[in-house]
Amino acid sequence: MKLKVFKQDGTASSKSVTLDEAVFATEPNDHAIWLDVRRIQANARQGTHKSKERGEVAGSTRKLYRQKGTGGARAGSAKSPTRYSGGTMFGPRPRSYSFKVNRKTQLVARRSALAYKTKNEAIRVVENFSYDAPSTSNLRGLLKSLELNGKSVLLLTGAHDATVYRSGRNVPKLTVRNASEASTLDFMKAQIVILQEGALAQLATQLGGTKE
Repeated sequence: MKLKVFKQDGTASSKSVTLDEAVFATEPNDHAIWLDVRRIQANARQGTHKSKERGEVAGSTRKLYRQKGTGGARAGSAKSPTRYSGGTMFGPRPRSYSFKVNRKTQLVARRSALAYKTKNEAIRVVENFSYDAPSTSNLRGLLKSLELNGKSVLLLTGAHDATVYRSGRNVPKLTVRNASEASTLDFMKAQIVILQEGALAQLATQLGGTKE
């Protein structure tokens, strides 16, 4: 599949690129996408939730009243979980929610996510560009020229570029990533994926595409 290449200002250039079918035209695997997205979201959970049990609640352990003769149910201390001021039964404890997914499955998930974007014509390719200094207006101009204002956009660079990253921090719904750091969740959350030419080559290498 061929795509035209846009300049850094969003205007069309005379160049075009051919997407690697091994990366962008594979048969999507929904289960692999689900597994990888679940892994990413689970690993992001802090797992610091904690409730106090009866041994941790402040209060006396004195028996509230005598065992028999009151006409009421027997009762122990005020820290009993059955009482309003007592501890929590089987409450949450700090834990890790993270789990592992095989690297091959992660690669399949990212290829599947890109395949969906290709099918939906949600990929744009731009020339490699950088700025001498951070410029939010330049990135806004690129999105406006590509008619992407108001859409959730993922911009992938070929290498870490601090100026481009800082330029995009104040642009609503725009996420800037190095292509090597983009995850399946990043691809699935974005409505449109913008790839620099360098990012396109990096994805082809990283995700098992053909090497020239």
